[in-house]
Amino acid sequence: MSAGLASSLTLDHFRKSARRLKKAFLNGEAEAVARIAAHVDTARPPRHADFLHVIAREAGHESWPKLKFALETASMSRAERAQRLTQALYFGQHWVAEKLLADDPTLKDDNFGLQVALYELEAVRSALETDAGVATRRVGLRTPILHLAFSKDIHRRPELAPQMLAIAELLVANGADVNDGYPDQPGDTHLLSALYGALCHAANFELGRWMLERGADPNDNESLYHATELGHSRALELLLKHGARPDGTNALPRALDFGDEHKVRLLLEAGADPNITVADHPSGQPVNSIPALHQAARRGCSEEIAELLLAHGADPDADWEGHTAYAMALIYGNLPVAAFLAKRGHAQVLTANEQVLSACAKGKEDPGRLDVARLSKEDQSLLTRLAILPGKLDHMKALIAAGLDPDEPDEMGLPPLHVAGWNGLADELAYFLSFGPDLSRKNHFGGDALDTVVHGSEFAPRDPKADHISCARLLLEAGCVIDPRSISGCGNEDMAQFLEDWLAAPGGRFGSRTLDR
Repeated sequence: MSAGLASSLTLDHFRKSARRLKKAFLNGEAEAVARIAAHVDTARPPRHADFLHVIAREAGHESWPKLKFALETASMSRAERAQRLTQALYFGQHWVAEKLLADDPTLKDDNFGLQVALYELEAVRSALETDAGVATRRVGLRTPILHLAFSKDIHRRPELAPQMLAIAELLVANGADVNDGYPDQPGDTHLLSALYGALCHAANFELGRWMLERGADPNDNESLYHATELGHSRALELLLKHGARPDGTNALPRALDFGDEHKVRLLLEAGADPNITVADHPSGQPVNSIPALHQAARRGCSEEIAELLLAHGADPDADWEGHTAYAMALIYGNLPVAAFLAKRGHAQVLTANEQVLSACAKGKEDPGRLDVARLSKEDQSLLTRLAILPGKLDHMKALIAAGLDPDEPDEMGLPPLHVAGWNGLADELAYFLSFGPDLSRKNHFGGDALDTVVHGSEFAPRDPKADHISCARLLLEAGCVIDPRSISGCGNEDMAQFLEDWLAAPGGRFGSRTLDR
């Protein structure tokens, strides 16, 4: 079937075709078996998603999500397609951008923001010669230099880096500000800077360097923090070289989240204070809410990192939320750091609650009972801190046996179920499901349990043990319903296809309705 013919048919037509193919295959019909073998690995039994995939391939598309997208775009207005292209460039959904531009190459000229984000140098130069004011005029939420900074199209077409930098030069020459920014949410006073967009959102190192060389402020309250999350240290080194000041920011605790000794060293040598907390920071702003040694203890950092922190002045006997760093290491099961601190003479007598928490971390069958009324909010949220990590299920079970609430949320309204789901930890999510939580509960980001899993499938740190689709399946089987925006806004093709698969199956749940297909 040609792609042109496919576009004249409805999505329901293709779903029905997949169901007929599945039925024929299960009946052993030779033609159906051959059709499956032509597009699917037959070493395992095919899933419903495989039948959808075959139908999509036969219709001239690479995958079911791409067939679905082709049908959706056929009914979009031109303005809607231009907006979808803007989103694809922002989120790095390269196949979406390619499809939209292949269908209509002139779509790139629908507005100046698109021309900038797609590195259309001659079009940008011509527009500026006609009206220099377009260099600073907003297109939607962002000005042109922000469209350039937040575009991820450089990863689709890295060969256009010279054109990209030439456009940046033209924009600045016509009044654009390298320190421009825009609010992430309506009404926010804090702005996401162009530098953050280039270095940390789009991972566009060359553009970020160009901006810093032309006066972009490295102390924008975003870039330094997020540079610690990247899989390299180039952006962090670049920011520090251009005067980024880590002291008074939360960059050091964030680097400790990843146990990255090199980045921790860079920040400490640049002046990060390992002892700063909210209470003693003169600005009173919520920055480093935990001393670095405590953070290293609870994030499973190495004793080498602990030694590095001590060498840069970390106070080994400081108290945070009622615990020393030594006690914190025992509570989180970081035995190497606990042993290191003890060897250095910084072991303290544990309180009764600390003894129980420590016993839970060591996997003792009878850890004792916690005096929950005496626990801090931080200790009551211990399950959410552990639910980001694989291999902590037995530890969490012991904590619940000792009295912790399995549905206690953290400061962002995320209960352990949501945290485990966002990180794709299926066994942990299944365990928290066993307590019968409210699946429609919203966290402070506005998502329920399923929304959080779908978001995590695209944005959680990549971990080979993560299985977001199994997490989504568990939630759907438990009664979660699919928000249609979860599919249309999902940049993870496998997850989008799984959700489509679920909806196509008999009884697939959509919104607040049940679709009996």
